[in-house]
Amino acid sequence: MSANTSNRNTLALAAVCLSALMVGLEISSIPTILPTLEQVLPADFQQLQWIMNAYTIAMTACLMASGALADRFGRKRVFMAGVAVFGISSLACGLATNAPILIAARVVQGVGGAALLACQIAVLSHQFRDSPDRGVAFSLWGIVFGAGLGFGPLIGGVTVAFIGWVWVFLAHVPLAAVALLLARFAIAESSDPDAVRIDIAGIVTLSLAVFCLVYLITRGQALRLDDLVGIGTAVLGGASLLMFVIVEMKVARPMFDFGTLRIPTFSGALLGAAGMNSSFWPFVIYLPIWFQAGLGYDSVTAGFALLAYTLPTLIAPPFGERMLLRHGPVIVLPLGLFVIGAGFLLMYFGAISEFPGWVTMLPGCVLAGTGVGLMNTPVANTATAAVPAERAGMGSGMDMSVRMIALAINIALMGFILLHGIRAGLARSGLPGDIAHMLGETIAAGNLHAAEAAGIARPIAQHALAHGFGWVMLYALACGWGLSALSFAVLRRKLLVSVG
Repeated sequence: MSANTSNRNTLALAAVCLSALMVGLEISSIPTILPTLEQVLPADFQQLQWIMNAYTIAMTACLMASGALADRFGRKRVFMAGVAVFGISSLACGLATNAPILIAARVVQGVGGAALLACQIAVLSHQFRDSPDRGVAFSLWGIVFGAGLGFGPLIGGVTVAFIGWVWVFLAHVPLAAVALLLARFAIAESSDPDAVRIDIAGIVTLSLAVFCLVYLITRGQALRLDDLVGIGTAVLGGASLLMFVIVEMKVARPMFDFGTLRIPTFSGALLGAAGMNSSFWPFVIYLPIWFQAGLGYDSVTAGFALLAYTLPTLIAPPFGERMLLRHGPVIVLPLGLFVIGAGFLLMYFGAISEFPGWVTMLPGCVLAGTGVGLMNTPVANTATAAVPAERAGMGSGMDMSVRMIALAINIALMGFILLHGIRAGLARSGLPGDIAHMLGETIAAGNLHAAEAAGIARPIAQHALAHGFGWVMLYALACGWGLSALSFAVLRRKLLVSVG
């Protein structure tokens, strides 16, 4: 490799890592400012969920489309467009004056984030083709992405305390400008010469299916025969999902190629991605509420406490890559999910202990974060290596789409479980059902002052919050261990076939 090529690859890696930093910060720094947004916008519990989910749903809807567009029109071109959209929408988020405007801006931000995520892995796969350099590039990408996720809660907490919540969004504007400049001069263009059509039908049907499901969960109420909106949404979502499967089975070059699921390594990697985003990552949305409202920490202290949860995702990726080279995905991915589940088990006992605090939460947070750190980059590397190089955009799009679909659904599910767990905790304290139902959302949003103003003693509200979070932690435990077993079974099938 010539010196010019090496320098260009280094700058391209810097552009990709900077974009990963932005996406990581935008995921993990926002939860720490949700209690502030509830007061200053103002926003209720459902709007707080949508501030997070508008981003993830838009990203989910556009990820595979971005991968297909990147394959068709060029990964560099789509990546740069994503950086520009992300920067502009971040500016709009920072200038938002109410919750609906912020939610709308987050939708656009999610579109830009989708282009970034879909192209990052494809760009690295094309730019770094030699195995040693490829491993280093993916490791650095994982470390930087982990840095954004790991320091995001602290950065968000410090920013809202000393500068203002708007700068959690506005900080991305100069970062996007630098990433755009680096990408312009360093990233080599690549595309799939066989990609001649965009799967519009697949994009629309998948987007509708995911949106309908998340909307139904976020509503937080059971379907009734007289609930025309709910029934209509459920029917539309089910029909859209069915149509998506039919379209992808028949189209010549699908954006979601179900045939690749017959590759055990690829499907095992997707199960690993789903496992992380059904347990660890959606919980980072709600953990700041527990630290601030449940344990009584301010935003800065909560940010420091959250480092125990997120920093291991920064430290562990190099060890995960080494384990992948030595033992293969059949060991690394199920092990990572098992460790995540074990972390949630420890967190559960820490939350329900007699004197819960950062000390009781520390072991579980560290263990869960370590599990994610071990498998985060191996999942991406395994998924893209399992498909032909010319379909890297599709492969990375499927990988990231599975992650974001799982994330969007489980942000909503965890909110649903938290809310009903809190209401059950209030009912166990002897409160009438109508009062428990009314105050559940207030406590779930972390607004214990409003609960006190309504006549609920703070210890009762905190106990109900702990009860709700206990339910969420057990749910995350079940997802981690269940998908660990399933991914091991799938990946082991590949191993048995190879041995046979």
